Amino acid sequence: MAIGEEGNQTIITELILQGFVDFQDLQIVLSLLFLAIYLLTVTGNVLIIGLVVAHHNLHTPMYFFLANLSCLETFYTSTILPKALVSSLSGDRTISIPGCIAQFYFFSSLVVTECGLLSMMSYDRYIAICKPLHYATLMNNKLCLLMAVGCWINGFLAMSVMLYLMTRLTFCGHNEIEHFFCDFTPLAKVACSESHKFELMGFIFSVIYILPFFLLTLTSYMFIITTILRIPSATGRQKAFSTCSSHLVVVTIYYGTLIIVYVLPNTENMRKLNRVFSVFYTILTPLVNPLIYSLRNREVKESLGKSIGKLIYGIRLQKIQDTVFSLG
Repeated sequence: MAIGEEGNQTIITELILQGFVDFQDLQIVLSLLFLAIYLLTVTGNVLIIGLVVAHHNLHTPMYFFLANLSCLETFYTSTILPKALVSSLSGDRTISIPGCIAQFYFFSSLVVTECGLLSMMSYDRYIAICKPLHYATLMNNKLCLLMAVGCWINGFLAMSVMLYLMTRLTFCGHNEIEHFFCDFTPLAKVACSESHKFELMGFIFSVIYILPFFLLTLTSYMFIITTILRIPSATGRQKAFSTCSSHLVVVTIYYGTLIIVYVLPNTENMRKLNRVFSVFYTILTPLVNPLIYSLRNREVKESLGKSIGKLIYGIRLQKIQDTVFSLG
């Protein structure tokens, strides 16, 4: 849709998300797969939030951060997958430029927030395992609240700079984005105005907000694993190591793909692979995080069992009351 002209080029108001055009024959299969992943992701994360809120035994720093992570993952995946699913099923891959800018802002803000939350969660586990006697003092409620709020505010404030720079871009002529959502590198590629500052700030923010958080998280887990290896009980050591190693694998995949996409040089070959790598941190990690971090924990399993038991008891009680009422 044209709204005017800049030089000899027509200014556009809509962009086209190519999505996974390389797999055109599998569009229906991919759509159904992504729909299932989206529903499972939202269900799992909302379930965790509900359990943490409803059960007093889960009102601890660890589950407070997990509830924040689940809340973030719900928003995070909802900024990308619904639009991708609608585009894939309907065939309409267009997105308005304001809509694209909004998607980029919320997505990038949530990425920065998640990096902060993951590092705070790793620090919490470091204190709990490596300094257990000081845990209650160091990880008090006020500090945990400040850490979580700081992560959220930091993410959205930091990306406000990128939001401003994006609003200064002009899009004209070529309007096809080689991606399934509005990310800053594909957007900069189709912009016809000067995008050097936008790309430079994107790289700087990627280095500032990905690498330090990744190193902090990695360092925390290295200390945790070192402490675990000194546990005298083989069973306890194996159980603790299994939990931490699964956390570390998921975190490494998340940060690793972020580093590949946003920090490494953006060559032509890497640009083609970015869509594949993006699937890991936009779709897969929000799906597995509830399972890896929460649903495997004994306290969460017990709380879930109690909630299911109360639900079943309530249904049976209602049926009995309905039967008595009908007989009366």
